[in-house]
Amino acid sequence: MHPEVMTVNTVFGNHEIVGKSLDLARDQHPLPQWLNGISSYSMWWLLIHKNMYDYHGNLAYLKEQESYMIGLLDQLSTFIDKDNKEVLNGNRFLDWPTSEKPKAIHAGLQAMMVMTFEAGAEMMEVLGNGAFQKKYQKVADKLKKHKPKDNTTKQAAALMALADLQDAEKANEVLTKDGVQRMSTFYGYYILEAMAKANDYEGALRVIRDYWGGMLDLGATTFWEDFDVLDITNSGRIDELVAPTNYDIHGDFGEYCYVGYRHSLCHGWASGPTSWLSQHVLGINVMNGGNKVKIVPNLGDLKWAKGSFPTKYGILKVSHNKVANGDVETVIDAPVGLNVIQ
Repeated sequence: MHPEVMTVNTVFGNHEIVGKSLDLARDQHPLPQWLNGISSYSMWWLLIHKNMYDYHGNLAYLKEQESYMIGLLDQLSTFIDKDNKEVLNGNRFLDWPTSEKPKAIHAGLQAMMVMTFEAGAEMMEVLGNGAFQKKYQKVADKLKKHKPKDNTTKQAAALMALADLQDAEKANEVLTKDGVQRMSTFYGYYILEAMAKANDYEGALRVIRDYWGGMLDLGATTFWEDFDVLDITNSGRIDELVAPTNYDIHGDFGEYCYVGYRHSLCHGWASGPTSWLSQHVLGINVMNGGNKVKIVPNLGDLKWAKGSFPTKYGILKVSHNKVANGDVETVIDAPVGLNVIQ
């Protein structure tokens, strides 16, 4: 749900379906169960709540989650060994392309543990729970002492950069190797986020053009559960009858649990560029629970960008144009009550 919720935050604003979905997931898998049996999914649940509060500032809803959050964080803290390494049980999973790579899974889970405890500490501070804020920040600092090695995957490298377990520019060397091969539509969002952290905005835009654009070039009107860019070769479009000499991009491909027509061509976790473009290209950075927005555009190789963004005060409209000397001229149409800084 994490990329999906970031898209909802960016396109629709504060929508009740998100909280209801998160509550359902929580209630279907009470502790000590992991959500869907997957420890990383439980961590994404907590990270989603951090993002939701950052965007919408709904303290009452956050308060409703406090006891479960504390229980979850306390449970996660029992899966750290004497060397500060995560030793999570259950289904150890990031995404399907990394599912057969134990070193990548460990690196990604270690990074997620750091991110989760830092987010937990920040939410405890918001909730006025100073003792737990200090407790969880201490766990995050402890986890940062172990820096996983031997990862070669883009997925884990992205998470390590976001968790400050690896220098972002160093991680970017892994993220940009072989173009957009060995990506997943789910973790594409975190790859873009890590590239932004490395200030490689042109590279990130190239990834969007090549990877998500690769789906559009095959006739996509929605983004897919998974996409291997190498499958493009000699494949027909999805909006045309497939010629006998071509592959069917839908029926002939797919791996793991989504082989052939089991592979969904409309999947919310593939929507990462939506929120990424709003935050990093339009430069709309939400602060103070949605009461403030800081606008810092990064156009990369684009000449202009414009868009709208839902806030608790109404629709914010922003446009940027790159002038001859390379400077960016910005026009902002902000709703009354929203604090906008540049």
